[in-house]
Amino acid sequence: MIKSASPPRRLPVGAEAQPAGGVHFRVWAPRRSRVEVVVDGSDSQALVPEAGGYFSGLVAGARVGSPYKYRLDGADEAPDPASRYQPQGPHGPSRVVDPGAFAWTDREWRGARMAGQVIYEMHIGTFTRGGTWAAAAAQLEELARLGITAVELMPVADFCGRHGWGYDGVSLFAPTRLYGEPDDLRRFVDHAHAAGLAVLLDVVYNHVGPDGNYLKSFAGEYFTDRYRNEWGEPLNFDGPGSAAVRELFVANAGYWIDEFHFDGLRLDATSQVFDASEPHVLREITERVRSAAGKRGTLVIAENEPQETKLVRAAQQGGYGMDGFWNDDFHHAAHVAATGRNAAYYGDYLGTPQELVSTARHGFLYQGQRYAWQEKRRGTPAFDVPAAAFVNYLQNHDQVANSAFGLRLHALTSPGRYRALTAFLLLGPGTPLLFQGQEFAASAPFLFFADHEPELAVQVRDGRARFVAQFAEIATPEVRARLPDPGDPATFERCRLDLSERERHGEAYALHRDLLALRRKDPAFHGEARRALEGAVIGPEAFVLRYFPRDADERLLVVNLGRDLALVPAPEPLLAPPAGRRWAIAWSSEDPRYGGGGTAPLDTDDGWRIPGHAAVLLAPGATR
Repeated sequence: MIKSASPPRRLPVGAEAQPAGGVHFRVWAPRRSRVEVVVDGSDSQALVPEAGGYFSGLVAGARVGSPYKYRLDGADEAPDPASRYQPQGPHGPSRVVDPGAFAWTDREWRGARMAGQVIYEMHIGTFTRGGTWAAAAAQLEELARLGITAVELMPVADFCGRHGWGYDGVSLFAPTRLYGEPDDLRRFVDHAHAAGLAVLLDVVYNHVGPDGNYLKSFAGEYFTDRYRNEWGEPLNFDGPGSAAVRELFVANAGYWIDEFHFDGLRLDATSQVFDASEPHVLREITERVRSAAGKRGTLVIAENEPQETKLVRAAQQGGYGMDGFWNDDFHHAAHVAATGRNAAYYGDYLGTPQELVSTARHGFLYQGQRYAWQEKRRGTPAFDVPAAAFVNYLQNHDQVANSAFGLRLHALTSPGRYRALTAFLLLGPGTPLLFQGQEFAASAPFLFFADHEPELAVQVRDGRARFVAQFAEIATPEVRARLPDPGDPATFERCRLDLSERERHGEAYALHRDLLALRRKDPAFHGEARRALEGAVIGPEAFVLRYFPRDADERLLVVNLGRDLALVPAPEPLLAPPAGRRWAIAWSSEDPRYGGGGTAPLDTDDGWRIPGHAAVLLAPGATR
C-alpha cells in the first residue's frame, strides 16, 4: 500500500523512515514516466509523480533496514541516488537507515574555528591494520595527545571495489561499507569529539566515479557538455535542469554536518566545479554547512589550484565565505628545498630561502604572476587573507603518491633537512596539516590504489603511468616497468600504517610532539596573539623568521638547509636581540632526542655560527 502524503523530510530526496510507520521515498527522475520502489527484492509499488520531475510516496510496508531499489519505466532498476547505505556496494540495493537512532554524547561540543587548528589527513582503510571506523577510533586519543586538533578524512562516499582513495565515489550519501556501517562512522565522530578533536570530511563535488554511477538512469541533466573536466563528466550546476542537481549536492553538504556531526568539509578540486550563475554553488554549499551546524562552529576548506582568494572572502565582497584553502605553493617550495628536484609541476619553484620566507609571510607565492607550467597567470592577491586560512603541508595524499614509489619526504632528503622543515611547518603562521604517519616517519609508502573491474583497471593503470610520466626520471623504461599496479591488492596492503612505529621511530615522534606543544603553549606562535612576522634571507640556503607577539617575548627561528654558515659580519637587523638581552636557544632540531648531534650557541661575541641542516629557535635570554 502506498500513500501520496508528503511528511516533513530531512533531505529533499531519499528514503526516510516515519515515526508513525512506513518509509517515505522521493526521487528526481524527470525523463521517466513511471517510478516504482522495489522493497525487499519483490514488493513493488509505484510512486506518485510531482511537479518538476519528482516522484514520491509513503510505503507502509517498508521499515528501517529494508533493502530497496527504484524501478524505472517498468524495466531498469537502480539504487537510490540519495541512499544512506549500500551494504553490497554501489551496484547493490540501498538500505533504509534511521539517522536519528544513534545516541550522540557530544551535546556540549561547540564545533571548530580555523585559528589554532592542526589538521591530520587520514585514509581510514590504511590508517590502521584493521582499516575500519572502529580501529581508527581507538587511536583518536593518541592523536589528541600528540597535539592534533582536527582529523580530515579522505572521501568516504561509497565506491566500487575493495579499496580506493575515495575520490571516485558514486553513492554520495552512503558512507562506504568497506569501513563499517553508518553508525560506526557516527561513533567515530562522537568519539573524536569526546577526545577534543574536530572531524572534517573531504567531499568531491566536481565529478562522480566511472563505475557504479546511476545518476544518468534518473536524469541526463545531472551532467553537462558545456565545460571540460579533467576528472570526468562535468556536473550541471547552471544549465537546464540544474536546480535539482544543485539541490542534491547542496543537501549532501548539509547532510554530513547534520546527520554525522562533521565539523566541516574539505572541497576537492573546486576549480573543476563549474557554475556561471549567481550565487555560485560553492557559496550555497558553504552556507548550507553553516546552517546545518546551527550554533556549532564549522570549517569549509577548498582545494583550489588557481589560488582564487574569492573563496575565503565574505559574500558582501563577492566571495563564497569559506575558511581556508590548501597551499600547494608552500609544499612545492619546501619540497624543492628538501630534495633539490624541480621537474614537471615543481618547475616554477627553486626552493630558495626567499620563497620559504615569502610563503610564511604572504601565504601564496603566486598571486597573479605568470606560471610557466600552465603557460598563464596564476593566483589572485592574498595579502589581506589571515595566515590561518592557508593550510600548509610537507606531505599529503597526492604529493606522497606522486613520487614513483610513494616515498615520504623523510626518505627523499637528509634527516637534518627533514627536521628543520618540520619545524618551519609546525612553527609557521599558517594552519599545518600532517598526513597520516608523517608524525613518526612511517616506513609505509602511500601509493595510488584503486580496485576496478578488469577493463577499467587497465585504463586506470595506464592513465596513472601517463600522469607520473610528466617527471622525466619516472618516464624512463626501467622505472615505468616497476611502477606499482593500482589494482593489485598488494599495492593497497603496502600502504597500511604500522602504528608500533610510534615507539620504534620515537625520535621523529618526539620531534612532532614537542613542536606541537611549542605551537600550542608559546604565545609567539598563537596566530591571534602575533603582532607581526618578519623574515629575511641570511645565506644561500638559510633564512630567519622573527615573531613579534603582542604581550610576550619575541622569538627568532633560524633555518639553515645548507652547510654550516658563519656570519661575520651579520648586518641583518632581525638577528639583533631585544634591547639589553642575549639570544638563548629555546629549541633545536639538532637535539639528540630527535636524532641530532647537539647545538652550540649561535650568537657569540665572534659572530654568528649557524649549523647546517638545522632549525634553531631562539628566545631572549640573560641580560647583557
